[in-house]
Amino acid sequence: MVQWTDFQRATIKDIFSKINYEDPWTQRYLGNFGNLYNAAAITSNPMVAKHGTTILRGLEKAMKNMDNIKETYSELSVLHSEKLHVDPDNFKLLADCLTIVLAAQMGSDFNGEVQAAFQKFMVVVVSSLGRQYQ
Repeated sequence: MVQWTDFQRATIKDIFSKINYEDPWTQRYLGNFGNLYNAAAITSNPMVAKHGTTILRGLEKAMKNMDNIKETYSELSVLHSEKLHVDPDNFKLLADCLTIVLAAQMGSDFNGEVQAAFQKFMVVVVSSLGRQYQ
């Protein structure tokens, strides 16, 4: 089990309190999402927005279950591995992209300690999502 400090727990909760779930967060090409050939098409695509919200809600679920993320994500790991056939490297890429976006949005509030707490959280999320692949 991962050990979380009080600072890390509070920091992760604070980050999620600042996220605008309605912004389009996913920009990866998905065949059934239609035209995603430029930034304007991506940001105005309702399927992209919906998928981004789904991802953020999934991360919020992990945030609310920080002591048991692996179990919380057991079904998601199976889904992504066996049904959706998502390359597990995409989870790492998503974690990096989210870190960059949050750093840009939060500015100086995303200092070294906050970044370290968020990246620790994302390492646990990525590991839990990739569990089924092992």
